[in-house]
Amino acid sequence: MRKNKISPAGKLTSASPQFQPNPRQRILVAEDDPDVRRLNTEVLASSGYHVDAAEDGAAAWDALQLDNYDLLITDHDMPKVSGIELLKRLHDSSMKVPVIMATGTLPEDQLARHPWLEIKAVLLKPYTFDELLETVRKVLHMTAGNHQEMVPPLNWQGQPLSNGLRL
Repeated sequence: MRKNKISPAGKLTSASPQFQPNPRQRILVAEDDPDVRRLNTEVLASSGYHVDAAEDGAAAWDALQLDNYDLLITDHDMPKVSGIELLKRLHDSSMKVPVIMATGTLPEDQLARHPWLEIKAVLLKPYTFDELLETVRKVLHMTAGNHQEMVPPLNWQGQPLSNGLRL
């Protein structure tokens, strides 16, 4: 088993999981907080996904140009290129990648102005590892079959794991 490799600077890295239930399920995590990026990457990789990580929206855009992904998990408030700007670039280039926005501040006004950004799900920080994995599973399942959008309640807040861990 290869260990996850996250560079100290948070540059684009790849994590190979211990097992892969479906090797085609590739996830890109765009997150500027190095601890959240590392935890998300490790949790997803240990659950069998192939995961790449990007330190901001600009690095995520570069990764999206180089590789095909089944899912993008992005923060909104990032340096260089925000989550919304990243989604606009995806739309403008006609890339069809399902998106989970995992963020502390949901840019509701921008999403209302640009409904074509097609976010499949939202995870509001802090969220649990279980919430992350369940949302990923649902979005991947949903996008493999039908393409209806998953719309979370505006006041959605998940419960912590029994040990209280939250992201």
